[in-house]
Amino acid sequence: MPHATPSDVAFSPAVKAIQSARGSREGYARMERRGGWRTEVTPDLAAFIAAQRSLFLASASADGQPYIQHRGGPPGFLRVLDAETLAFADLSGNRQYVTLGNLSENPRVQLFLMDYANRRRVKIWGEARVVADDPALLAMLVPAGTEARAEQAIVIRVTAWDANCPQHIPQRFEAEDVAAAIAAREARIAALEAEVVRLKAGGTQVGVRPDGST
Repeated sequence: MPHATPSDVAFSPAVKAIQSARGSREGYARMERRGGWRTEVTPDLAAFIAAQRSLFLASASADGQPYIQHRGGPPGFLRVLDAETLAFADLSGNRQYVTLGNLSENPRVQLFLMDYANRRRVKIWGEARVVADDPALLAMLVPAGTEARAEQAIVIRVTAWDANCPQHIPQRFEAEDVAAAIAAREARIAALEAEVVRLKAGGTQVGVRPDGST
């Protein structure tokens, strides 16, 4: 169903009624008059997506029963195919196939992307389809070094997206990034210790100039 403004994908009449009752409707109405949420993948959004290691994919059955699935991989596992299309390889898992069942009768989905380190989040609404008969697409989407079998691709046409403020987002860091930071610090400490040893061996006191002054 077409929407009068992109944010109507989330702001149903019931939602707008509550916004009016709670005092936030006029602010969102001004946003809508300025064009509302974006519907195309901008360069900034593409860069954000390329850095993500995980996502939450929400779908629903025909009768409205919601389901949220987590998907993860190396940065770039969620690919931008063009200005309105995203895709990722759906790797084999527990074989419940709840998302696939939902998509077979209701294509509407939402992606929730969290960047805990930088306290950023992006919500993306769209319509998804399952592509199981395109080997070239699947080969492009499977991250290098992946051992799990890719069963199909999930291709999402973006309907709207919105970036939230950082309020209430806890700051967390990926273990891989923390390990790299610690390794860099330890390498720097080792280099400084080696420099101290070299200076002492040369008869120069650390922090003291050759003429004895500090």
